[in-house]
Amino acid sequence: MGDNTPKLQTGDDIAIAAVSQQTKELTEAEEVAQSNELADTLTSLQSLIERNAKRINQVRQDLREKRESLKSVYDNDGQLSGAQEELKQYDQKVRERRVQISNDPQAVTLRNDIGELNESKKDLEMALSDHLVNYYQLTNSTSFDTSDGDQWEFKITAKVKTQRK
Repeated sequence: MGDNTPKLQTGDDIAIAAVSQQTKELTEAEEVAQSNELADTLTSLQSLIERNAKRINQVRQDLREKRESLKSVYDNDGQLSGAQEELKQYDQKVRERRVQISNDPQAVTLRNDIGELNESKKDLEMALSDHLVNYYQLTNSTSFDTSDGDQWEFKITAKVKTQRK
């Protein structure tokens, strides 16, 4: 089963063929013929570009309309609207309860404890970093042995602090 239909050329095929033919040395008659062929090729290419650009614009318009239609389907669904309203009411109840819990003395105490622990952790990390830099300067090693026999590795990083004026 042979397919005898001519193969359509793409815009790239047409452009490549036109450029490759242009580089040959030609007689005046051939140059005129080639010029006419190039003009035809450019016209075909421009037509192809215009057709594709118009089709893209049409597809964009179709997409816009379909998206609006889909949004309308969701907006006009009674069950969905009811469920969304219930969700808003539950969200409001959740927010109110969170406020009540956050004002509870136990929650306030725990938040304060967390803040203090974070500050302590930050201080410990800064001290450890300073000690590790000193250790590295003395040993030129980026690992150390623990009393448990483990070996921990670390890396040295530098940070630029902002200048205060």
